Amino acid sequence: MGFSHLQFLFFQQFQGWSFQCPKNNIDSLYHSADVEVPAACAILIFLFALQHYGTHRVGFLFAPVVITWLLCISAIGVYNIFYWNPKVYQALSPFYMYKFLKKTQKGGWMSLGGILLCITGSEAMFADLGHFSQLSIKIAFTFVVYPSLILAYMGQAAYLSKHHILETDYRIGFYVSVPEKIRWPVLVIAIFAAVVGSQAIITGTFSIIKQCSALGCFPRVKIIHTSSKMHGQIYIPEINWTLMLLCLAVTVGFRDTKRMGNASGLAVITVMLVTTCLMSLVIVLCWHKSVFLAILFIFFFGSIEALYFSASLIKFLEGAWVPIALALIFSAIMYVWHYGTLKKYEFDVQNKVSINWLLALGPTLGIVRVRGIGLIHTELVSGIPAIFSHFVTNLPAFHQVVVFLCIKSVPVPHVSPKERFLVGRVGPKEYRLYRCIARYGYRDVHKDDLNFEKDLICSIAEFIRSERPECSIPILDSENDERMTVIGTSSSNLEGIRMHEDGDVDSSEIVGTSERRVAKSPEKVRKRVRFIVPESSQIDNGVKEELRELMEAREAGMAFILGHSYVRAKKGSSLIKKIVINLGYDFLRRNSRGPTYVLSIPHASTLEVGMVYQV
Repeated sequence: MGFSHLQFLFFQQFQGWSFQCPKNNIDSLYHSADVEVPAACAILIFLFALQHYGTHRVGFLFAPVVITWLLCISAIGVYNIFYWNPKVYQALSPFYMYKFLKKTQKGGWMSLGGILLCITGSEAMFADLGHFSQLSIKIAFTFVVYPSLILAYMGQAAYLSKHHILETDYRIGFYVSVPEKIRWPVLVIAIFAAVVGSQAIITGTFSIIKQCSALGCFPRVKIIHTSSKMHGQIYIPEINWTLMLLCLAVTVGFRDTKRMGNASGLAVITVMLVTTCLMSLVIVLCWHKSVFLAILFIFFFGSIEALYFSASLIKFLEGAWVPIALALIFSAIMYVWHYGTLKKYEFDVQNKVSINWLLALGPTLGIVRVRGIGLIHTELVSGIPAIFSHFVTNLPAFHQVVVFLCIKSVPVPHVSPKERFLVGRVGPKEYRLYRCIARYGYRDVHKDDLNFEKDLICSIAEFIRSERPECSIPILDSENDERMTVIGTSSSNLEGIRMHEDGDVDSSEIVGTSERRVAKSPEKVRKRVRFIVPESSQIDNGVKEELRELMEAREAGMAFILGHSYVRAKKGSSLIKKIVINLGYDFLRRNSRGPTYVLSIPHASTLEVGMVYQV
């Protein structure tokens, strides 16, 4: 939907160019289209090319531009109301709507599809909830946006009430009601306002794709945070250039606002109709209200939106087919990715290794234990993943401390740092195997960087210190014998360990997975962060020994182990399943970002274990 509104915004503003041509000069009006399309395309390319710089440098200009534009259109509206028809305020009465539809009948019903352009953009308020509070959106819409739009449309209605018979070759639009002397300044302000509005749509698209990707409903993409202070300001290169190509294709293909408006109108009313249907579910499932109230809600608002929706469908062949076609394409992509991801998870669950297999290996796990921490990424929240047994079978060596890390995206915006980690033990205490579930909201930022490693080690250390003795004894006849404990990520109040910084002028390093070295000015004192087990009589000797071994393994470094899966449909599967898995999902997997790139895992410390998934 965003792309159809984007190119419509720009092309509509550039059509003000044609109103500077003489009204009786048909050739001038015809050639003006040759200026509008290239100019709109140039601005679109320029806008998308600047996205990777972020909006934090020019964001302070957005509010003045939008306010100037709203004041401008409201002032023009007030001028037209008093100059052409002061009685136009009577049209606010629903009686005139009824009178209009009764008089025009089928023609009036079909015109409702064009009226949708008056409310285009209001659906973006739902996307703005990810960046602004409900109160700020209500105040801005009620006291600034809505009054300005009402005055602007009333002014256009007042002008058209006196000029409803116009030359056939002269288009009716916003600029025809603008006084001729100020059309150029208004055109400039409109272009700037279109840039700001388009930027809001692009940013909203990035946020929606990020949230869908976090919930496993969209292929993995590269997400770049353009601001170190505002986590909501992100840039996704794949979506950016795809959106640009779609906008350019529609602008060059349609070349007029009528078909663009039909496409944008159908997209907007479809979003509103779907939102109304989902809202009725929220009333019942989330607010726990009666089903009767939900039916009343969907009947009242749904009937109005269905009327507009049916009017927009009439213009299906006049441009409205574009958003439907693209919606089907993107829905198919999301369905294929989600289906393949779900089948892959089901394979992991069915082929996970039991705790009995681990115990059968003996105290030494049957392999040589090397120094360091092995961090195994898995989707399982219980049991031992198949990639671990596959790794142990083919490589007779493993790290002295093993952590099964599961990153889970939960359907809430944010997860408090105090509730970030769930830590548990896998197998007997002497095996030094732990499970950690890191929970993130769909708007949280996750990276496997040095801070994440520090929080992870602190959480495991706190779990070791606070674990009760009876909880460390495994239950042999239970498949899910792990007891998880919620551990916060703050390391400032931990009793089991503490951080120590050593001044070092000659070298600069922070003990971490990637052993990253940061270049700094030579005169600055560089520090090395280490974890130390304090000497305390309150800590048991066994706990001290386990903490000391954890710290030693941390000092030796951390290695990331991930599964590199090749998903194939089982023999005997249906033709549709083979097409979806072997062609569709495999194509998306090969062309999407890998997990190492998405999680920002350093390549020097990464080991991928290849496996074939027969789903």
